[in-house]
Amino acid sequence: MDLINQFLNIVVPPIAITFLLFILPPYWFSKFLTSTLSYIFTENVAGKVVIIAGASSGIGEHLAYEYAQRGACLALAARRKNSLREVGERALQLGSPDVLVFPTDVSKVEDCKRLIDETINHFGQLDHLVNDAGVTPLCMFEEPTDVTRMAPVMDTNFWGYVYTTRFAIPHLRRSRGKIIVIGSSASWLYAPRLSFYSASKAAVITFFETLRVELGSDIGIPIVNPGLIESEMTKGKFLNKDGRMVVDQDMRDVELSIVPVERVERGAKAIVNGACRGDKYITEPSWFRTTFFWRVFCPEILEWLNRVFLIPPPGAPPTEALSKKILDLTGLKKYIYPRSLLSPQIKVD
Repeated sequence: MDLINQFLNIVVPPIAITFLLFILPPYWFSKFLTSTLSYIFTENVAGKVVIIAGASSGIGEHLAYEYAQRGACLALAARRKNSLREVGERALQLGSPDVLVFPTDVSKVEDCKRLIDETINHFGQLDHLVNDAGVTPLCMFEEPTDVTRMAPVMDTNFWGYVYTTRFAIPHLRRSRGKIIVIGSSASWLYAPRLSFYSASKAAVITFFETLRVELGSDIGIPIVNPGLIESEMTKGKFLNKDGRMVVDQDMRDVELSIVPVERVERGAKAIVNGACRGDKYITEPSWFRTTFFWRVFCPEILEWLNRVFLIPPPGAPPTEALSKKILDLTGLKKYIYPRSLLSPQIKVD
């Protein structure tokens, strides 16, 4: 067995690289043709049924508005009943023929089953499932005295997606529908204080990439990897080291620094456009794709940059990180952050 692996270690790399060089030109050409056709024959969602989990704020809220303007029927789910009702009312005003709201905790399997069942009972079909619910912890790994307080991250960010998907698949298979998965570029960027969040998003992406193989062409699975898009997270709402939800704009500035934040309306439009085209991966803003190549080709440099800019000197508070100093000294915040981030009004719940 060892001899076989030694032989393969020598033979396989040059064969694989040679094969890749031959396969890439026709592959890229076929991708170009497919992309061109998808722009021409994009999906019309008017009258179709869309479930959005995590619709009470941020990207999920504005995905609801984008689908509403295209005439889709909506089933909106989130924990916050009042906020969800407001989103539903606005979606109706924007053109959705019918909107249902379901106060839902996606970390509970029974809530997810009820969401799917009641949607089918009312509409009789399901065409798109948008998985967007999530929480964002912000702390160094060693800071929580009780690490189990971080368990809700996987319960919501990963298992919440799994539960809704499991119950939706039979209905999506009948309609040859789509599962729109909101992942994150944090899954490959190694930013300190986001270890739990990044791990949950990496798990989500790997799970749904595997599910693509299992489902084949029965159900489309666009995976969205947002960069920095206006949301409650970019407004400073985080799960702290004690497992409590807080708003901390100083720590937000440490993590975001001088990276531009895209307006959520623009991001939602790009996501729905990509989903309707049938794109397998959607990165928005699109320039964030370049960061993935840093991770692939020079991970040590990416790691070094994150350490230098985001971790303060020993013994100093996090707000002494170079990232925040640069933001404060340059005065760029008012130019690169949407207005809603400068004086955010958000509830802690």
